Formats: sequence, structure tokens, C-alpha cells
Amino acid sequence: LSDCLACDSCMTSEEGARVFQQNQKEFFRILNLNKKCDTSKHKVLAVSICPQSLPYFAAKFSLSVNEAAKRLCGFLKSLGVHYVFDTTIAADFSILESQREFVQRYQRRNQEEHALPMFASACPG
Repeated sequence: LSDCLACDSCMTSEEGARVFQQNQKEFFRILNLNKKCDTSKHKVLAVSICPQSLPYFAAKFSLSVNEAAKRLCGFLKSLGVHYVFDTTIAADFSILESQREFVQRYQRRNQEEHALPMFASACPG
């Protein structure tokens, strides 16, 4: 989140409290607390991996994308992360929704003055 450009105000004030939990310092603080206490008192740590990051790791370490995903997941679990999620399907749904909206706007272009252009992007952060 330190890379967030605040490009589209996608974060509301209610999400601000959750954003606090999504930083490196808090992540390692929870990992250290979990190491010191009984497993019944552990805070659950979940990490999501976006599809854009895996090719970077694969290229950096001369691995296939699948092998990079397996190793990154294994590394995170070895640190104490409970769940690792791949967000590829979420990115796919986002693309499908953008496509659907574009087709609808394109079909309405002659009836609505502001149907086009349509701007869409993924968060660069």
C-alpha cells in the first residue's frame, strides 16, 4: 500500500482501519506475536498474490510462473502465514465486467451523449 497513488479514491474512510493492517511492519509484528503464543490464540494471517507479481518473481529467479507461485506460497507459509490466495480469478472477473460495461456503452453510444469514452484500469499500486 505504500505504492498507492490515490489515483481514483478507491479507498473510503471506512477502509482506512483495514489499510492499517496491510503493511509490512504490522505483518511482521503479528508473525512475531504468533510465534510467542499458543496456536489457539494466533491471529490468522492471509496473503493475496496478484497475477502481475508472479511473472516478476519467475523472471528474477529463472523459474516458471507455476514454480514461482509454489515457492512463494511455500515461503509465506514457512513464515507463519495461514492462507495464501491467488487473485487471478478476481482479476479475470474484473476484466469480464469491464468488457461487459464497454459493450453496453458502445451499444448506447448513439442514444447517450456520455456513453463513450470509457476509461478503466487496474490499481498500479
